[in-house]
Amino acid sequence: MLSVAYKNWIGSRRTAWRAVSTIEQKEESKGSKFLPLLRSYKSSIENEVEKICNDVVDLLDKYLIPKASNAETEVFYLKMKGDYYRYFAECVTGDKNKEAGRKGHEAYKRATERAEGLPTTNPTRLGLSLNYSVFLYEIISSPEQACKMAKTAFDSAIGELEQLDDEPYKDSASIMQLLRDNLTLWTADQEDEAKDGG
Repeated sequence: MLSVAYKNWIGSRRTAWRAVSTIEQKEESKGSKFLPLLRSYKSSIENEVEKICNDVVDLLDKYLIPKASNAETEVFYLKMKGDYYRYFAECVTGDKNKEAGRKGHEAYKRATERAEGLPTTNPTRLGLSLNYSVFLYEIISSPEQACKMAKTAFDSAIGELEQLDDEPYKDSASIMQLLRDNLTLWTADQEDEAKDGG
């Protein structure tokens, strides 16, 4: 419930930031007189995103991660920490972007190390691989690493998937479908870039 509440809270800001950024680009090409107003609004959204992300990370670091009762819970909280650094990094540039990227990378890496003991079909482990690979692709700009991570997670889990009961099967299969969708998209993007470069 906590995760869903924060995700809903920040989700509207991420959507607003993307919308304003798109409008800003269009208005910039026209030399619009509304650019200062748009940039001011965008900055306000960025400040809200930063505040929410700082609140979540503070809560995770002070209370939730240290008191995690098992590996799966700790992985979930560390993944959540990485996610919020990713959300923040999406909205900022320069030093703030680099710092959010560095801290997000640390959280995802630590979560991945803790997840090693979980089954490859575990939805928390699969969700971590999904989100970490998106982070690598979008924030770190490392499509090769992102594809490798997504493919490894998918391939490791596919053989074990049939052994799951109905409910865990649905959870794991839906995350694996997202991993496969991303792989398809990213591979196509890399092929297009290779053609353009050739």
